[in-house]
Amino acid sequence: MKIGIVVSEFNYDITGVMLERAKQHAEFLGVEVVEVVNVPGVYDIPLATKSLLKRDEIDATVALGAVLEGETEHDEIVMGQTSRKIVDLSVEYEKPVGLGITGPGMTRLQAEQRIDRAKQAVEAVAKLHKRLK
Repeated sequence: MKIGIVVSEFNYDITGVMLERAKQHAEFLGVEVVEVVNVPGVYDIPLATKSLLKRDEIDATVALGAVLEGETEHDEIVMGQTSRKIVDLSVEYEKPVGLGITGPGMTRLQAEQRIDRAKQAVEAVAKLHKRLK
C-alpha cells in the first residue's frame, strides 16, 4: 500500500511530531509513504489531498494538523469545512483519507496530548484500504 501525507505547517511544533509518528507507524504497518506535502494551514489541506488522490500510485492519504482554540469561532469553521471536504474527496476518488487533524476547541496542551492521532489516521486508512480491495 502507498500513501501520501498532507501536513499543516501551522503549529508545526505539534504537527511536525505528528508527521514523524505517522511515518514511523506507516513503516511499522508495511505502508509506503510516497509523498509528504506541507501546506500553510489546515484550511489548505483539501487541495493538496485532491492532488494526491488523483495519482494512480497513491492508494490513500492522511491529513495531519492541529486546530487550536482561538478567541473567535474560527477554529470550528476551519475544522468543519476541512473535514467535510476531505470526506467528499474520499468518496469522489474512492480512496481512504485519514483524519489526523485534532481540534477544534483544544488548548496547546490538549493538542500535544493528541499527537498520536496521527498514528490512528494511518492505521485507519490501512485497514479501510485492505477491506475495500
